[in-house]
Amino acid sequence: MSRLIGEAFAEWRECRAAFDEVLHSAYTRAEIATNGALLNDRGRRAEVDAVSLFMGPQVRAHAYASPELLEHWEEHPRVTYAEFERQWVAAREAERWAA
Repeated sequence: MSRLIGEAFAEWRECRAAFDEVLHSAYTRAEIATNGALLNDRGRRAEVDAVSLFMGPQVRAHAYASPELLEHWEEHPRVTYAEFERQWVAAREAERWAA
């Protein structure tokens, strides 16, 4: 593996680990705020994993989210990995320019 590819993989792993922390925190905060009511009836019938609502497309998340979760997201918007990655990369580049 080339040095460039190795560095890119290491940076991706670092970003992914940071996102996993954000995801866990967002899920826990939502679970507390909704008293565990994260899925609507349709989501429960389909046996949707509630964690998946925090990662996938917004259309799917809104299709299976409970009214309580949708209300929670109004105050604490969900962040997908793609959005998080863009913010993370921008912050890293700003740090590099500042150094």
